Amino acid sequence: VAALEASVAALSGTKHAIGCANGTDAILLAMRALDIGAGDEVVTSPFTFFATAGTIHNVGAKPVFVDIDPATYNIRPDLAHAAVTNRTKAVIPVDLFGQMAPIEEIRRLLPSMPIIEDAAQSIGARRKIDGTWRMAGEAATIGTFSFFPSKNLGGYGDGGMIVTQDEAIA
Repeated sequence: VAALEASVAALSGTKHAIGCANGTDAILLAMRALDIGAGDEVVTSPFTFFATAGTIHNVGAKPVFVDIDPATYNIRPDLAHAAVTNRTKAVIPVDLFGQMAPIEEIRRLLPSMPIIEDAAQSIGARRKIDGTWRMAGEAATIGTFSFFPSKNLGGYGDGGMIVTQDEAIA
């Protein structure tokens, strides 16, 4: 497990990787690490596996859905920004079909908002941010991966991983 965590941290360009039971738990644990709970809101996309919204509900928070870009199927940063209220504690963009969500645009519009990147379908993906290639999970507050057998990097059975640059979160 330690070797896999080190390899995923290196692949994702992050300082820390923490293995967990599955991708759903990775999202749930990411929200727990950010102390998201009852009465809080989390902005996300409805165009995803049910676990994204389900974990928001499981910590007692309310999912706030915003639409996707029809060209990329990723969350629209402008709509995520517009959906933020004083109860919003995080944004969960979902990387789909190996394509990373525009984390840098969400960060630009919401500079102090924690971003949990649901990267279950994009381990090893990269996108150019400010002229530099960044890996899935690298630019978010917390990135989450799934190793379910149908994912890009599937395991025998299941598994998940959390990545972050932040020592306190790790």
